[in-house]
Formats: sequence, structure tokens, C-alpha cells
Amino acid sequence: MAFVQNLPFISIILSLFSGPLSSILGGKKAKWVNAGVITVIGGMSALVLSYVVSTGEEYVYRMGHFPAPWGNEIRVGVLEAVMALFFCIIMLLCILGGIRERENEIEDTKQNLYYIMVDLLLCSLLALIYTNDLFTAYVFVEINTISACGLIMIRQNGRTLEAATRYMIMSLLGSGLLMLGICFLYDLTGHLLMSNIKEQVALLRTSGGYHIPLLVSVVLMSVGLAIKSALFPFHSWLPDAYGYSTVSSAAILSSLVSKGYIFLLVKIFYRVIGFDMVRDSKVINVLFVFGIVGMIMGSVSAIRESSIRRMIAYSSVAQIGYIYMGFGLGTTEGMVASLYHVISHAATKALLFVAASGLTDTAADSTDFKDLTGAGYRNKLAGVAFTVGALSMVGIPMFSGFISKLLFAQASVGVDSMKRMLPTLIALAISTILNAVYFMKTVIRLYTPVRRVKRDGIVFTQVKMKENRAKSFALVCFIALNLFLGLFSEPIVMLIRNGLEMFA
Repeated sequence: MAFVQNLPFISIILSLFSGPLSSILGGKKAKWVNAGVITVIGGMSALVLSYVVSTGEEYVYRMGHFPAPWGNEIRVGVLEAVMALFFCIIMLLCILGGIRERENEIEDTKQNLYYIMVDLLLCSLLALIYTNDLFTAYVFVEINTISACGLIMIRQNGRTLEAATRYMIMSLLGSGLLMLGICFLYDLTGHLLMSNIKEQVALLRTSGGYHIPLLVSVVLMSVGLAIKSALFPFHSWLPDAYGYSTVSSAAILSSLVSKGYIFLLVKIFYRVIGFDMVRDSKVINVLFVFGIVGMIMGSVSAIRESSIRRMIAYSSVAQIGYIYMGFGLGTTEGMVASLYHVISHAATKALLFVAASGLTDTAADSTDFKDLTGAGYRNKLAGVAFTVGALSMVGIPMFSGFISKLLFAQASVGVDSMKRMLPTLIALAISTILNAVYFMKTVIRLYTPVRRVKRDGIVFTQVKMKENRAKSFALVCFIALNLFLGLFSEPIVMLIRNGLEMFA
């Protein structure tokens, strides 16, 4: 076995043990350990991606070299390596983009606790990406949930505690349904390893036995992960969680946490159940309907918001709807479009949250639109970055969002049934118009000149902010990443397509 094949396992272990290390360090040292670990894991993920692309084959890594059911294993292909690399890049930029806010908003004694949560979150995301065992996936789903909840409530004010409570209630509901689905599947097949389950499911499908229990299992796991990823109408926890947590937490939660659950659902569809059976079960019809409704309702809710951060949060509801709509198309092209949108949305939404924090800094930390008038002039880089993110969300050419919408449109045209093609194209058109309404309205306000603002009866002058080098670096990298995804999308799409072929 080549040494590079050990790197996914080393990545998981490294991120896992960096958490306890951060617990005995001070906040500043823990910060650098966290950034160093993410960077190292990102480098290892790039090496793994290069290896699987060069070999053209996925491989299995057995922990301790024991076969199932005595041992556990991870499976590594092109799609897993792509996701691991992008997740590390985005998480590192989210951490850099919110350094100043974390130092101001989190108590000194709890700074290292924040990095423990980030380390555990990265560990759980990597495990969800790589694991080939369904119960191991469930364990790390719970680690992901607890870590995300810690990131929300670390500020410990009334808003964040309420948001964390809502998140935990909804997330535990989703986890319970996921666990029930896994239990049913284990009872039917006698296996927890994904590849072994798929073999038994294929035999059951051929024999025609246990059709209803299999369907119930698929439904439970799909609904459970849909709840955890905030598919409409299970999104009630999302606006407060994203709107009142720290900048880095909001960026990580919106761009990565929900995507980990979505990627696990893709693995279940392909590696556990088999996509043909999922398509025949009609579960994707339900996901298709809720995806389209989420696209529209999330955008409508965003239009009604007066807070820039809550507006961005509701936009995430709409973007999650895009992903599930792609699943609902029931085709390989639809899955490719959804997985590309996972990457595109992760990069763009993190950009928007970090840019929004730079803009609110110029308005005494106010997130209200009325106080952000002219903020694009006072923090020019943040204004440009937010504009780039907004244009991407609307779907303007050159940016990643345009490629996502183009892929969805192409996938819908390739669907045999008009019952899916027309609703998809209509929903894309309506959603794009609504995106333009609330994002362009915000950009116009940011670049409306104003010298003095009156708030709470006091007139004060808004001034330019001092340079924040870490945030500036993160914003420049996010802009470059967005342009890269928009201008050089073909290699990424090919990697995703090849990864799905390995899945199947």
C-alpha cells in the first residue's frame, strides 16, 4: 500500500486529537494549532486527490487490516478527495475571516474551547466524507451536531442560547429518524458496511421481499438528513443560528455543516441503497417538491428581512432547495449539478458572511440595512466581496452561481418527463428573479452615498475601518475561489462526474 493511501485516516485522527491538544493550550496557541492542522489536512487531501485521479480507481483502507464486520474501513475516491480539499480550504478561510470578531465576542477563557469545537467539526466532516460504515457515519453525525451547537452558543447571550436550543431540538429529531432508518436497514440486511448492505439490498430487490420495510428505511434516512440540512420547511432554527453566532461560526455552519449531511445522503443513495432503487421508490419526488418550494419560500423570506445576516441565512434555505431539487430530477446530471452547487454555495455563502461582517463593522456592528447605507465606500474590499457573492447568487456569468444554475437547467432539459422539466425551469427563473431582488437591493444600498446616520436619536458619522489583514486575505481568496469556480468549472464538473461513477 502506498503511503498516500494512509492520509485520509491520518487526516481524521489528526483533527480528532488536535481537539484535546487545544484544550490544554491558551487561546492564541490553540488558534495557530487549529489553522496549522487545517492547512496540513488540506495539503494531504490535495495529495490524495492527485493520487486517485492518477490511478483512476478508488481504494479501501481497513483500519488495523481487519475485514468487516470485525474491522472498520474507509473508502476513498475522486469525489471524497475533492470534497475534503474544498472543505479544508473553506474552513481555513472562514477561521481567518473572523479572527477579530472571535477575540472581541468570546471570553478569553473560552477561546481554546472554540477551537476544540472547530477541530471536532472538521474531524466529523472528514469522517462523513470517507467512512464506508453506516453506524460510524451516525456516530460522527452526532459529533458534528454537538460541535455545531457549541459554535452557535459560544457567545452565550440570550439570542445564541435560544438559537442553539432550537438547533439541537431539530437536529436531534433528524438524528432520531436517521437512526431508526439505519436500525431497520441493519435488521433487514445484517450489515453496517455500506458495500455489504448494497449487496443485500440488491438481493432483496431481486427477490421482491421486504419492499415496504426497505422503503420505510429510505424515507426515514432521507427525511432525517433533510431536517438536519435545513430543507424547507425544517429550517426554523437556521436564521437565528446563522444570524446571531460569531462570523466564523455562521460561515462554517452555512457553508460546511449542512453540506456534510447532504454528502452523506448522496453516499446512502449510491453506496447503500442504490440510486436505481431510490429513483423507483419515489422518495426523490418528495425531495423534488420540497426543494422547489424551498427555493421560492427561502427567497421570499429573505426579501422580507431587514437584517443583512438574517437575509443571507434565509438565502441558504433557498440554496439548499436547489440541491434537493437536483436530487429530485433522478438523473446523473441532476446529481452532478447538486454536488457542484454544494461546492459553489459553500464558497459563496462563506464569502457573503465574512464580507457582511466587514460591512457591519462600519455601522457600529448594526446589521440593519438602514445603517449599512454607503458601507461599500467605507470598507471597499468588503463591499466588492459582497458584490461578487451577490452576483454569484443571482447567477451572473463568470461567477460560480452561474455554472450551478446552468447545470441545473441542462439537467432538467435532459429529463424524460415534462413533469420535472417545466417546474424546474420555472422555479429556476422565479428564484433567480427573487435572488436579484434582495441581493441587488442590498448592493445598491451599500453603494448609496451617505455621510451621517441618525440612530436612537443620536447623529454620528460613519468612518472607514482600519485594515484587518486576516479578513482581507480571506476575502481576496474567497473572491479568487469564486472566480475560479465560475471560469474553470469544467475540470471540477469532470471530477464530480468521475466520482459519481466510482460511487455507482
